[in-house]
Amino acid sequence: MEITKKKVITSTPFDTIDLLDIYEYEEATFGQKLAEGFTEIYQSLDKFETQYLLHPECRHLETKTKIYRNIILGSYLIIYRIRANKIEVLRAFHGSRSPKIIKQVRKIKT
Repeated sequence: MEITKKKVITSTPFDTIDLLDIYEYEEATFGQKLAEGFTEIYQSLDKFETQYLLHPECRHLETKTKIYRNIILGSYLIIYRIRANKIEVLRAFHGSRSPKIIKQVRKIKT
């Protein structure tokens, strides 16, 4: 079975809120040099084009079709949605966030 290559797009909250929050937290906690290491997130997103099915279904957003998946990078939970022709990266949450906040991901439009 051949996996279809899909375009990866990111949501506005992911780009404008989550990545900025991650960078600011990392910079305040570990310094600028280590904060720039958060580019690991983008390196992982590059692999989603073909490896989107390798990650588990998001247990906070269970569906029959298993379209919501997540990947854990360090302390962060990155949630994405599988569509017919694209992968939508929705949000990145710190592991300490409440599942109630995570459930709001369903409402995000890309």
